[in-house]
Amino acid sequence: MFYLTRRIPITIQPFTRRLSTTSQEAYLEPSTIPGVTCLVLNKPKTYNAISRLMLRNIRESLEAVRQDPSTRLLILRSASPRMFCAGADLAERRSMTPRDVHLFLSTGRETLGVLEELECPTIAAIDGPALGGGLELALVCDFRIARNEAKNIGLPETALGIIPGFGGTQRLARLLGITKAKELVFTARKMSAREAHAYGVVDHLSEAGQTGYERSLLLAEEIVKNAPLALQAAKRSISRSPELSLSSGLDFERACYEPLLGSKDRLEGLEAFKEGRRPVYKGE
Repeated sequence: MFYLTRRIPITIQPFTRRLSTTSQEAYLEPSTIPGVTCLVLNKPKTYNAISRLMLRNIRESLEAVRQDPSTRLLILRSASPRMFCAGADLAERRSMTPRDVHLFLSTGRETLGVLEELECPTIAAIDGPALGGGLELALVCDFRIARNEAKNIGLPETALGIIPGFGGTQRLARLLGITKAKELVFTARKMSAREAHAYGVVDHLSEAGQTGYERSLLLAEEIVKNAPLALQAAKRSISRSPELSLSSGLDFERACYEPLLGSKDRLEGLEAFKEGRRPVYKGE
C-alpha cells in the first residue's frame, strides 16, 4: 500500500492491469521494445495540461513502475501527436482556493520527486509544447528528446505573475548554470526545439519526419540492452555526484559498485563475453 499527499491510502493494481485506460489522464502502456514502458499523458483537449486528476494518475503510475521489475526504462510521452504538456490547467487553477493551490503545488513537487528518484533511466519525449509544469516534468527525466519542429518550450511563469512551482528554478539552474537559468526564467522565453537544444535544455532532436517519441525509442534501445542493476547503480552514482566532493563521490561510486560483484548479471556478462554472444540480463 502507498500514500498520496495527505496520506490517503491507495492500492496499486498489478502492472498488467494498469495499461492504457482512456478514462485516465495519465496511464502506463508497454512500448515496442521489451523492458521499455511508457507513461502516457492523455488530456488532448488542453494539450495535456496538468490537473489534480492527472497528478494523481501520474503518481499511481509511478508507484506501479516502482513495483514492476520488468520496466528497465520509462518514457514520458503524449497520447496525442504534436503534444507534450502545456503546464498547469489554468481553468482548474482559477477555481482553486489558496489552500487548494498550496496542496496542488505540494502534490506536484512530491510527484515529480518520485519520477526523479526512479531507479530506472527515464526519457521525456517532447513532441509539442512543454511549458511551465510541462517542462518541469521533463526536467526531472534523465534525458529530454524533442521533435525537431516542436515549439513553445520554456518556463513562462513570470509573465503570469508567479515563478515555477514544481522545482523548475532549481533543476534548470543545476542543468544549465545560474546565468542561463535566470535568463530563461526572467524573460519567460518560449523556445523552439532547436533553440532549447542550443541552450542545453533538450539533449537530442529528432530527424526530419521522425517524432520525438520515435527518437526516444532509439536511445532507449541502446540503453536497455545493458544490465539493469548496473544501470540503476550508474544512475544512482551519477545523480549524487553534483552534491558530493570528488573524494566523497569516489567513495559513493565504490559503494554503488560493490553490490554488483555478486550479481548473476555480472557473471552472465563475463560468460557472454567469453562465448562471443550477446548477454541475456535478468536484473538479478
